[in-house]
Amino acid sequence: MHAPELTPPEAARWAARSGLPLPADRHDAVAATAAHIHSVVSTLRDLDFEDTPPAASYRVGEGKPDAAV
Repeated sequence: MHAPELTPPEAARWAARSGLPLPADRHDAVAATAAHIHSVVSTLRDLDFEDTPPAASYRVGEGKPDAAV
């Protein structure tokens, strides 16, 4: 699922809602940065974690010391 790109006015509105008002000259940069972060993070959705146990089940020292990474 592809999310629509965040526009500079939307970035300013969401920042203001979060208590972080932005100066007008920062709207474009913040929207571009948010779009970049979204594109990088969205690639994580494509990874197959089916055989990976949840982090809550991990116990330090119980792993195989000779396991390949």
